[in-house]
Amino acid sequence: MSFAMVGLGRMGANMVTRLQRAGLPSFVFDINPQAVAALTAAGATGAASIADLVARMPPPRTIWLMLPAAIVDRQIAQLAPLLAAGDTIIDGGNSRYHDDIRRAAELKTSGIHYLDVGTSGGVWGLERGYCLMIGGERSVVERLDPIFSALSPGGQALGSRPSALAGSEPPGPSAKGPGPDTAPRGYLHCGAAGAGHFVKMVHNGIEYGLMAAYAEGFNILKHANAGAVDHSHDAETTPMAHPEHYRYDFDLAAIAEVWRHGSVISSWLLDLTAKALSESGGDLADFAGRVSDSGEGRWTIEAAIDEAVPANVLAAALFARFSSRGESDFGDKLLSALRMQFGGHQEKK
Repeated sequence: MSFAMVGLGRMGANMVTRLQRAGLPSFVFDINPQAVAALTAAGATGAASIADLVARMPPPRTIWLMLPAAIVDRQIAQLAPLLAAGDTIIDGGNSRYHDDIRRAAELKTSGIHYLDVGTSGGVWGLERGYCLMIGGERSVVERLDPIFSALSPGGQALGSRPSALAGSEPPGPSAKGPGPDTAPRGYLHCGAAGAGHFVKMVHNGIEYGLMAAYAEGFNILKHANAGAVDHSHDAETTPMAHPEHYRYDFDLAAIAEVWRHGSVISSWLLDLTAKALSESGGDLADFAGRVSDSGEGRWTIEAAIDEAVPANVLAAALFARFSSRGESDFGDKLLSALRMQFGGHQEKK
């Protein structure tokens, strides 16, 4: 079995490095030749094109795509005709699970296997490992277990074991393949095609909600000195009943830090919150506040609607991201215009 990574961006390159450290050799390709050169210098086998990549790899081949969801189909269309029955394509990005179901069925007609692997870990995954949520045929997932094991947080100590890519079977609990027993190690076969990305989709929807909760809470702390600020006294401004209750000037970075130690809301996201506040001096001046969404939050809400399951917090977090990008500006203008129309309220500058 030979393994390749296509897409050597923020995560793909680090994943290859982690596999190399575990003794699992990799072929690599990216449209950026410098990214290929960097990993080739570190021991990977680089390729100049997709065709060159496939030609260099002995069968059966496993090719992991770490690409934006929008270009995965285009890449598969280029790749599939070059592959043979028994080869495997893995999509480790954030594709919609609907696409995985379709792709698996289409590739099956040529005998090509397809796995969808939701991958969480970001730029920290090189050292921390990656949480992997895997969808696809169980037999294929079991065969590729050494790759998932090495990439996962439980794979940190795998550097000394024999390379399964060279034909030996990995020892220990992962020998049966990714299943419930591997979940404590950070990877899991979640089900048939699409299952991995479905679980990752909901994971990211939850992430939106958690991030929004931290952001809103710290924003309240940030404005806890509102009582010390002069307020307008006019018909357009709600008066503060007890300004003496809001005269605090909190050290947000210190609060985030103390919450990291023993608090019930401690988490890795809180760790990163503390880091961001500390690095910025607490004011986050380098950030404009425009928050992107890559699709998973939307798809999570769509799934909740289809399932008739309430997801109030996750939906609110998604809509807050829209608002952060100015998508609410026209609606806000209309609200102001309506106040002028029915009550003659002048908009405050």
